[in-house]
Amino acid sequence: MRRAYEDAELLDLVRRYVTPDRRYLKLGGSLLRLEGPEYDRFARALVEDAGLITSDELAVLLEGGWRERRTAAWLIAVSGRTEFRERLGDLLLASEVCCAGLAYCVALATFGTPHDADLLADYLDRYLRRPDLAYNQLVAMGALLYLDLNLGADHASRFLVPDGLWHQWLQGAPGGAPRDPATFLSLIRRLCAFVDDCAELRPSG
Repeated sequence: MRRAYEDAELLDLVRRYVTPDRRYLKLGGSLLRLEGPEYDRFARALVEDAGLITSDELAVLLEGGWRERRTAAWLIAVSGRTEFRERLGDLLLASEVCCAGLAYCVALATFGTPHDADLLADYLDRYLRRPDLAYNQLVAMGALLYLDLNLGADHASRFLVPDGLWHQWLQGAPGGAPRDPATFLSLIRRLCAFVDDCAELRPSG
């Protein structure tokens, strides 16, 4: 993992794309609290930077810590750079850092293909077998349900059957995890709607 305090290239990218206006803190559920002019300003700035950052620079951010990876995943989602699909799937599965998994799930949900659903299912296959770990199982399930609705598919049902992996994980999950997958489907839907709003702001041509 690259660290900004000892990596001049990464530090420059952090200063340009991650920390302005504490962006990395707002990319996630906090987006849902933005309203009116603040929402518009944030979305326009994100769209502008998503158009400016190069693929090589995004790859560098994805080698950093959670702040860099979270921001990169959102910039990837907003710019629709599906060439990062496999990389985001690998990062989600590896779960090397905290606080970035939701961003990976949102990006995969916005890409919207059966392969994105497969990447989310791979994650759930591994981590629903780990009731000792409360990682990104909840938001990954929300993203998978979101894709199922959009694709007219049924990738999630095998996890949700009675006594299936979802229920087994919940029984042993730490911290009294919420039990209703619809809660996380709603979260993913609202965050993907933000990405859709950003898409409307992207310059045409």
